[in-house]
Amino acid sequence: MTAQDYKAPASVNQLQNASFSVGLIALALGGFLALRQPGAFFHSYLMAYMLILGFALGSLGLLMLQHLTSGQWGILIRRPLESATRTLPLLLVLFLPIFFFGMKYLYAAWLDPEKLQAEPLSLMQQSWLTLSAFRVRAMIYFVVWLLLMTLFNYLSRQQDVNREDRALRRRLKFWAGPGIILYVFTMSFAAIDWVMSITPHWASTIYGFLFVAGQLISTMALMIAIVVLLARPGGPLDGALHKRHLTQLGGLLFAFIMLWAYFSFSQLLIIWSGNLPEEISFYRSRLYGSWGAVAIVVLILHFFIPFFLLLSRDLKRNSRLLPKVAMWMIFMRVVDLYWLTQPEFSRTAMPNPLNLVLPIALLGIWLGFFAWNLKREPLLPLGDPKLAEAIASHEH
Repeated sequence: MTAQDYKAPASVNQLQNASFSVGLIALALGGFLALRQPGAFFHSYLMAYMLILGFALGSLGLLMLQHLTSGQWGILIRRPLESATRTLPLLLVLFLPIFFFGMKYLYAAWLDPEKLQAEPLSLMQQSWLTLSAFRVRAMIYFVVWLLLMTLFNYLSRQQDVNREDRALRRRLKFWAGPGIILYVFTMSFAAIDWVMSITPHWASTIYGFLFVAGQLISTMALMIAIVVLLARPGGPLDGALHKRHLTQLGGLLFAFIMLWAYFSFSQLLIIWSGNLPEEISFYRSRLYGSWGAVAIVVLILHFFIPFFLLLSRDLKRNSRLLPKVAMWMIFMRVVDLYWLTQPEFSRTAMPNPLNLVLPIALLGIWLGFFAWNLKREPLLPLGDPKLAEAIASHEH
């Protein structure tokens, strides 16, 4: 097997060009709307940003999980995962508008002295929620993520160059365990800082894990769609992707949906049974009126229907149906993020133009950068000692 055998096809280049074009046009439209509604711009920008951040960090988490478990399920999606992690420098750049300009629109509840005087924070909240501490922690998160990205991409390239060096595989596995712990902790605190602090008087210890689970769902869904696209007849992975791979990937998507549902229900159950005024504010604004209708949509279309669909082994082995379920889960991730972030800024669930334009803009730019990264390396990790076994046909 050579790198030329698994070169990205022309469709990846087409995806790159189309995504960049759509994303830049949508971003220009969003910038025009921002001149009239700067607050609404940053409210929607945060939601869109958390969506694409989820693809990059979810890929980092899945990449480390694959190295830790040495599962064959991850060998076919390892290079797309690595390509997605290499979009983190773009995510750093896209965070700068929030870092420098958007905080006064997003976190006025703890930045505005008048609001603080009307609703004072506790001593612990006051020490945590300061402008300087927020920015220092944000820099720490990105440093950790970029270091993990660099480490695992570097070792993977070394594995392709030094194919007989088995120590590289052990090093990848060794660093994966601590890396997963760092990912979960930093993402949990980032979710608390960037999203939960919109309502600083409300707190949940499970909140960060909801974002981790949601990132794993959206990333696995994206990887399923990408790998099936690359395995179309005549594609570079034609003959390498088998039904057992689809079953494993679909099974993991099912498991992550269950994990997300468990965290969501646990948070609701704990807060509901406590029934304390300062704790129920999160659900009081999200379970009634038009936002309550969105909550029902999320419950049914993000959990119940995918749950019952993915129970079917035949569906998980179907290369036509499984990607459709996967793409649906990405769409529902957008709806879930809309429900998590926007009720604090709007009493009605009717989306405004920026709620629609900015997710398209950031997703388009991110997909274009992802496709550009995907073209830079062979689509399979040619130096992995388990590659031949992973792509061998065992179907009966």
